Amino acid sequence: MGRVTKNEQLSERKIKQTKPEATETPQSLSNGSHTTPSGWKIEDSEELYRINGWGDPYFSINAAGHVTVSPKGDRGGSLDLYELVNALKQRNLSLPLLIRFSDILEDRIERLNAAFSKAIARYNYNGAYKGVFPVKCNQQRHLVEALVRFGQPHQFGLEAGSKPELMIALATLKTPGALLICNGYKDHEYIEMAILAQQLGRTAIIVLEQIEEVDLIIEASRKLGIKPIVGVRGKLSSKGIGRWGTSAGDRAKFGLTVPEILTTVDKLRAADLLDSLQLLHYHIGSQISSIAVVKDAIREASQIYVELAKLGASMKYMDVGGGLGVDYDGSKTNFYASKNYNIQNYANDIVAEIKEACTERNLPVPTLISESGRAIASHQSVLVFDVLGTSDAPTSLPDPIQEGEHLIIRNLYETYQSISSENYQEMFHDATQFKEEAISLFNFGYVSLPERAKAERLYWACCEKILGVVRQQEYVPDDLEDLEKIMASIYYVNLSVFQSAPDSWAIDQLFPIMPIHRLDEEPTKRATLADLTCDSDGKIDQFIDLYDVKHVLELHSFDADQPYYLGMFLNGAYQEIMGNLHNLFGDTNAVHITLTPKGYHIDHVVKGDTMTEVLGYVQYDSEDLVESIRQQTEHALQEKRITIQESQLLLQNYERSLSRYTYLSA
Repeated sequence: MGRVTKNEQLSERKIKQTKPEATETPQSLSNGSHTTPSGWKIEDSEELYRINGWGDPYFSINAAGHVTVSPKGDRGGSLDLYELVNALKQRNLSLPLLIRFSDILEDRIERLNAAFSKAIARYNYNGAYKGVFPVKCNQQRHLVEALVRFGQPHQFGLEAGSKPELMIALATLKTPGALLICNGYKDHEYIEMAILAQQLGRTAIIVLEQIEEVDLIIEASRKLGIKPIVGVRGKLSSKGIGRWGTSAGDRAKFGLTVPEILTTVDKLRAADLLDSLQLLHYHIGSQISSIAVVKDAIREASQIYVELAKLGASMKYMDVGGGLGVDYDGSKTNFYASKNYNIQNYANDIVAEIKEACTERNLPVPTLISESGRAIASHQSVLVFDVLGTSDAPTSLPDPIQEGEHLIIRNLYETYQSISSENYQEMFHDATQFKEEAISLFNFGYVSLPERAKAERLYWACCEKILGVVRQQEYVPDDLEDLEKIMASIYYVNLSVFQSAPDSWAIDQLFPIMPIHRLDEEPTKRATLADLTCDSDGKIDQFIDLYDVKHVLELHSFDADQPYYLGMFLNGAYQEIMGNLHNLFGDTNAVHITLTPKGYHIDHVVKGDTMTEVLGYVQYDSEDLVESIRQQTEHALQEKRITIQESQLLLQNYERSLSRYTYLSA
């Protein structure tokens, strides 16, 4: 999962349409239009933050200018997210706060199953669909338990990619008829547990991902006297797209090549276990943005499936893996943070292709399986965090030039006065040159510190004035492309990117970020976000946009006396489990919310890590730490470097902090 360079991003982005199709644009869910004295309307915020593109049908903006959440989608009922956050804060749940909407999880499962049911009916497919949720996507206990519960009407199962995940699945999945897909690296113990799960009534299918696993399966089957249910994961020549495109192909990490699949067939036949081979699995990567890739893969896999049946395997299941994308930027294109298809398109193409292949060979169609984790889990959680402070470029114009001012300062002042729409590009280069000359002169002692400060303030004032001109232009010259980002404010936010949005840091993943209130006001600031960690990478400076990735986010002016809340959306897949303890910022507070006729119910509260807990992760004992501080204060008391009152205050603060949240409190 390597980084995508800016040039690669721009190259991919060129294929984005200028506007979504009118039929694809969701209707606004706001409760009527509301215009502020500045002329700013709710609809302007909807367009700016693209909430109708990525948020439909779960997120919208109401007439009060607050983000609303409709956990049941278009089936009715909504919550004011800003009011919900304030209510949770009154329950002593500090920000940052991860809010999981269990009803969204249920709705995603129902939509996926409904799409396959519709496709099955449309193409007269004489088979069924049984989805599974890949546990690696989000292993949190309350979420997995809720998913199993919501999936019962659909016989929705689980996929395990490791031995610990298999242990979760075995203990949690009790739905009759649901599938347990066993992927990942396997040892004797893993395989034996999966085979023995059949004796508990589970339909556990062991997917062979390495050729060495064939012998392990045969040995375990003989030892236990139980025939396993086996699948093979094929390495398709069809390539994925985007960051995970290398998940397929001859040199992919997992799966068997066609020659290895044939070797597997021969070994199973020799062991009288060929009838155990019942499933074909493939995976062409996560977040598939183009439906063409889905079509190519299922076409190739369908042919492998029917050929395996022809060789005598008792084929019953086709597992198309993961990859069903999420439209993070709402553009409905094949840009890596979007997708140019919907769930129904996806289901239709899979059903139609496998039916055609089986019909041509006069074979019964298989039960269809997908491992759609991202598409199920992404929408259900929202991370809400507050702004702690801001930093702006020093753009205020200094006092008028005085007689005898240094030449470099006079030149900068004249540059500022001369800026116009006809010469702004030239003036930018002049201002930059004069600033560099001022620093050089300062380094050689020809400019004083106050003079350098005045020169820098004039330079930034020039940049601000030039930026105002640039924003009015249809075309921005290459040498001024970064001016918006250079002049952006820095908003310091109460979260750790490494803990709560690691993909944003590691692979430049885009997540929708926007204020959850004040959306009836015009956002006059352009900003990047900086987190609490002492790391230059602890920032977010890429944001969703219709035409391209933008490097600043439009935000409202910050008032230190008033809370300002931002929300990060669609981050319910992978982020929680992949987060790390950089600077020892731990898990955030989390709540599980369900909609009720009277409002909402808090199903679970999962308190975030305390300082004692995160220190324990790195092998520190809190009692030992307190004792060390106590001894130091006693020594300082004896040397009269601290008073008894000061020593007790230090100890009290130290002990109190150990039991507190790792994030900052208001």
